[in-house]
Amino acid sequence: MSSHKFFIIIIGTEILNRRREDAHFEFMTTILKEHNHKLSGSFIIEDDPKLIVDTIKFISDIPNSVIFSFGGIGSTPDDYTRESASKALRDGKLYLHEEAKAIIEERLKDKAYPHPINMAKLPKGAKLLHNPINKMPAFYLDDRFFFMAGFPQMSHPMVEYILNNIIKDGKITYRKTLTAKCRENIFIELMREIPPNVEVSSLPSLKKDGSFTTTISVNSDNTNLTNEIFSKFINILDKNAIDYYIE
Repeated sequence: MSSHKFFIIIIGTEILNRRREDAHFEFMTTILKEHNHKLSGSFIIEDDPKLIVDTIKFISDIPNSVIFSFGGIGSTPDDYTRESASKALRDGKLYLHEEAKAIIEERLKDKAYPHPINMAKLPKGAKLLHNPINKMPAFYLDDRFFFMAGFPQMSHPMVEYILNNIIKDGKITYRKTLTAKCRENIFIELMREIPPNVEVSSLPSLKKDGSFTTTISVNSDNTNLTNEIFSKFINILDKNAIDYYIE
């Protein structure tokens, strides 16, 4: 498993009021899994400067947290993310990033002024992320807080670059899953004994006929330990003559 805790922040009132559909959550869960990571939390928040600052602060205070933030790094008055990132993680000020300035001027020529050039004003110590679509750079801080445009065509290739070049892959894990015809309370005592280096999830389902099933999933980076814990769940089911199937 990864030692990092991954979080995404999706910034945009237009997503909350359904004028646009989110395009990031499914992509992030899929690509993190490919790199042996998992998502610890996802936040969709409106374009509110204080809320953006508070959300970044909250996540950054979690040990080993990594933020992938989407939206709000442009040059319009409702783009608050650059300043909010500085308030949450730096001194609250923005500084002209010379490399970003050169990229914007090269891309837009005279049209870089008076407004687009503001995208080159970034928090102290910011590093750039290359934009494969229109060259307007995104940025990151401390090699773990990444701030990108809301457009998936721009930001998703950046995420791939980050996971291939900046953050190491997590350890390969071994998962075993079963579904049993019972309520989950039969497993509670066993689940209380699970060591912290093993991830166990219990997912109950209620069928149309009123009966319950429970899906148990065991996951760790030690195949022997995964098998050992998984067998304890099977022993409970066998002992109680409960039907189940292994997925």
